[in-house]
Amino acid sequence: MKLLHFAPIGALISACTAQELPTASRSAQFSAYPDRLFETFQTSCEGPGETFLKIDANSYECREFLPPDTTAFLILSYDGSPEDLPQSVMRMTSTKSSGGYRVDARLFFQVPQKNGATVEVPVESKTLDKALSALYQAMGGSPT
Repeated sequence: MKLLHFAPIGALISACTAQELPTASRSAQFSAYPDRLFETFQTSCEGPGETFLKIDANSYECREFLPPDTTAFLILSYDGSPEDLPQSVMRMTSTKSSGGYRVDARLFFQVPQKNGATVEVPVESKTLDKALSALYQAMGGSPT
């Protein structure tokens, strides 16, 4: 799920086009359903410890187990359960709109609790937002 897998694709495409810095965004507008974006998302989620899930017709997730130090930090900081380990989750959702389709991405750590509930810890990153915007543009979308 490492979004940096997309960096070579974005670099190659952007090297062949006029240089315009994308707006850092986790959302984009597409004129048609972004099949290629979701196919790329699925392909990028085939590494060790990664799981791709189709949540419903318009939502997809890539889940990844974390390194031991990050796992321990999240368990201790958020009263997590050591029997059910935290994961990094990237969720992409498409919504039909008047101009085509809007795609929104969320990245968070999901920390299972001892009582069975879960806590979602949002991940904020300007670097990630810029990478997502570049990916959206490479796939034919307009970051919003």
